[in-house]
This record gives sequence, structure tokens and C-alpha cells, in this order.
Amino acid sequence: MTGTKRTRKGIPRSSRVHGEIQGRPRSVFDAVYALVRAIPRGRVMTYGQISVLLGSRISPAAVGWAMHACPEDVPWHRVVNASGGCSTDRLPDIPVGMQRALLEAEGVEFRLGGTIDVERYRWSPEVATPDRGRRGPRGR
Repeated sequence: MTGTKRTRKGIPRSSRVHGEIQGRPRSVFDAVYALVRAIPRGRVMTYGQISVLLGSRISPAAVGWAMHACPEDVPWHRVVNASGGCSTDRLPDIPVGMQRALLEAEGVEFRLGGTIDVERYRWSPEVATPDRGRRGPRGR
């Protein structure tokens, strides 16, 4: 692709709308919502993990935008940043500590620094692999 700028990860910038979403935003957001609805109580996914599972058609930042605009039946609080922190504390329309309180009500424990152990609480959906069939969720 001559003349096409590339992102730091080598993805052609033209493959995503506004550099954040590839394809129609509504259909990509619907895929995000379907994935987040599947996260069990007491488990989490990261913005980046969702991005990768959707084939990087949407950036981790755009996953955050989708969560901010999600329908009421989407458990948005089960999506955290890569460090296990609650990124929603910086948003003016969500009370500080709300995401943490919702996760704690589901049994998620926070460390003194205000983050969770992502590897302990991370949920990965079952994925079909050509050579090994289906594998189950990671974690506890």
C-alpha cells in the first residue's frame, strides 16, 4: 500500500474508520456488546483483549467509547484497563468508585493500589481453533 500511513503496530491507518474502527461503527459496537454481555459475574476483560478478539477491527480506545455509549443491558463495569484499573473514574458522568463498587459486589477483590489482578479475574470466551478444537475459559 504505497502512500498509506501505518500505525505503530503496522496496521494500515486506512483500514480503520478514523483510525479506530474498521467497518461500520454500529456493527462493530454490536460485536463489542455481544462479547461483553457474555462476561460472567465476577470476571473481567480488558479493552485491548476485546480489540484483539474482534480482529483489531476496533482499537482499545474505541472499545472504551462503545462501553460509554452501551445499552443498559451491557455489563460495562466488567471491562477494565490493561493494568486492572477502572478507567471510568475519570468520566464526569459516572460517579467515582461506581465501577469498583459494582465489581466488588460480584466478588472481585481490589489490591491496595486500586487495581485488580487481571490474570486472576480475566475471562476468555471459548474459541474454536483449527488444530485443537474448542478450549475453555481461562482463570478460576
